[in-house]
Amino acid sequence: MTPRRFLLRTLLAALVLTAGPASAASQDFSFGVINHAAAGARGADTLRQAIAETDADNLAFVVVNGIKSPSESCDDSLYNARHEMLSQAQNGVFMSLAGSDWITCRDRENRSDAIERLARMREIFYSGEFSLGATRLPMLRQSLTPKFRSYAENTRWEVGNVLFATVNLPAGNNHFLLDGGRNNEFEDRLIANRNWLQHLFAFAALKKSAAIVFFSDGNPFGPPPKRSFFRTQRDGFAETRRLFSELAGKFPGRVLLVHAQALKPRTPAHILWTGNLGNVGVGERWLKIVVDDHLPQLFAVADADGERR
Repeated sequence: MTPRRFLLRTLLAALVLTAGPASAASQDFSFGVINHAAAGARGADTLRQAIAETDADNLAFVVVNGIKSPSESCDDSLYNARHEMLSQAQNGVFMSLAGSDWITCRDRENRSDAIERLARMREIFYSGEFSLGATRLPMLRQSLTPKFRSYAENTRWEVGNVLFATVNLPAGNNHFLLDGGRNNEFEDRLIANRNWLQHLFAFAALKKSAAIVFFSDGNPFGPPPKRSFFRTQRDGFAETRRLFSELAGKFPGRVLLVHAQALKPRTPAHILWTGNLGNVGVGERWLKIVVDDHLPQLFAVADADGERR
């Protein structure tokens, strides 16, 4: 790392550590989001290239949505190799858990191994009080609350006067299962996520944050699941969507949801706003988002040439 880049990353880390209203006089920074949960992801090489590209940019941090595509294996060796890859990144790296990391996993008898793999992901990727990568940025986890000690993947951190947070909302209808009986994982996580969102909005209001940015795999504001001729599929995001809209409606700042589902395939990403609530999909490549308080809506997507849209 060059002395200039080292100094820049040190200053960015200091910006995080001094986050709050007093440091929010002027905001102009960028962050990156890598989607490795996309069906077209081609394994380690794709993720390694995205990390190299974000390392070369001047970013406050990077969020990685998923460490593998649905077609890749779910064994510990892959998990550990991807953890090592993220740890070697130059930027601070935060993990946003994707459904492809655990929901699609099967054991040797081809039975679902989702719950065991979810627990293993939490053990490997969600421990400690700092981000992965060379630039170690402080964070807090929902698991600090005893009632929700399992949900270490729900994290929050601050840069300037903006609050950032991950929330476990997997693509594929939020892991709601059509099988009879209680949807234990879905229902328990629904309670945890409700608590997490309420906490984040209350904290941001108390701190007078200019905005909250959420990172998730699934898009709660996407089209509802298709109806079957024989039964109606429950919308697994319905409760979360209502809560997002309700809490955002009472929040004086901006609320941005960054998810891994491209809004329109093969078209440049852009933020869709409904009032103060914005929504943008990363798609199959990594996305750069600018935070600048000179922008009317505070946020903009930047392309490879630095143009904002």
